[in-house]
Amino acid sequence: MKVGIGYDVHKLVENRKLIIGGVKIEHNMGLLGHSDADVLLHAVMDAVLGALGKGDIGKHFPDTDMKYKDISSMSLLESVASTMSEAGYEIGNLDAVIVAQSPKMAPFIPKMVQNIASALACDEQQINIKATTTEWLGFEGRKEGISSQAVVLLNHRVE
Repeated sequence: MKVGIGYDVHKLVENRKLIIGGVKIEHNMGLLGHSDADVLLHAVMDAVLGALGKGDIGKHFPDTDMKYKDISSMSLLESVASTMSEAGYEIGNLDAVIVAQSPKMAPFIPKMVQNIASALACDEQQINIKATTTEWLGFEGRKEGISSQAVVLLNHRVE
């Protein structure tokens, strides 16, 4: 078994779509980034890559490469899932948190869980996502950005 942790943060800006966990969320601001800036999926990918000892998403999908400009992070997660599977591992469980003052994430979490479980080829029961605010403290509390953290347990796949 292997354990990995991931963390990501993106700035909130106008004229960008807000996509978290592969879900488009109606909001007056979106996250700034080279890809779709899906902060949750970026943390999840870093957790999986970290558990595998394969660096981070910047190594695999550099923001200097135009082929990743505005790319869906769901497709990047599917690529990371292939890397995990090729290494002989599967998800034991994943626990993640989204830190945002607004918008409220609760209505979107079931679809996020479904999206991530599908991409990682595991049961939805193996994925836990929660959201919290910072009670108006820090950059998340001031609505300047959104962060996410993820922890993953990978099990060696038994054939």
